[in-house]
Amino acid sequence: MSIRSPFSPLLSAYQPPNAQGKTQSITPASAGWQYVGFEVYELQAGQSLHMPATSNEVCLVLVAGKASITTPSMTFEHIGDRMDPFEKKKPYAVYIAPNEAYSVVADTMLELAVCQAPGKGNHVTRLIAPDDIAAEKRGVGKNQRYVHNILPDDQPADSLLVVEVFTDEGCSSSYPSHKHDNDAQPHETYLEETYYHRIQPDQGFCMQRVYTDDRSLDECMAVYNKDVVQVPKGYHPVATMAGYNNYYLNVMAGPTRKWLFTWEPDHQWINTPAYAKLHSK
Repeated sequence: MSIRSPFSPLLSAYQPPNAQGKTQSITPASAGWQYVGFEVYELQAGQSLHMPATSNEVCLVLVAGKASITTPSMTFEHIGDRMDPFEKKKPYAVYIAPNEAYSVVADTMLELAVCQAPGKGNHVTRLIAPDDIAAEKRGVGKNQRYVHNILPDDQPADSLLVVEVFTDEGCSSSYPSHKHDNDAQPHETYLEETYYHRIQPDQGFCMQRVYTDDRSLDECMAVYNKDVVQVPKGYHPVATMAGYNNYYLNVMAGPTRKWLFTWEPDHQWINTPAYAKLHSK
């Protein structure tokens, strides 16, 4: 068994807000990959954030709180409908086209996720309201989770895929283990991924493992509230602990905007009717 460092390079620990309100910052350069950028801001009511135009497309997700968001082409006033992600209401989000600056004014305390990936300019800035977001329950038994598809691959964007997942205490998620690190269509696509974790109650933690078939990458992390896990390749299951619920916001991007993945053969049986029957009693 390999000896693991107590601190994984794949784990970005929560930092108190800086003067701008930033608590997390993952860039392609810091992550050692090409596509996904991810930031989180915690803004006080009345605080504003002004971001310059870049070649990236952006998806702003209001994890908690309400805000007004303005770009040169659009204004979305007083959006937001939940003050805590564990209300399990669908979020508000805004897709911002490449080469558009934007401003955010917090109407209340605001927890804002900024999801970025290379843009091509094929889509216009738009509001993604709760009614635009499909919800689904996945899994059975101790492998159940609840999903909000904020920006899935059947909705318009150039690179970004964005989803949020709720996993109750004692359950696994992003499981059975699966990977999307090969550009091998139609079976699998290459997608980098970040996990922004929230824990309820917030003193808890969950566990996440990131590993490859040959175990050249094999990291197991205790993930605390508002930490980010980076998944450059390999399988990446999550396990909650008794007494603590888990929320995570996923951002994915790669050369092809399609979520195609490969199950780890050893654990694919969890998807079978036999497992479902076992937990239907």
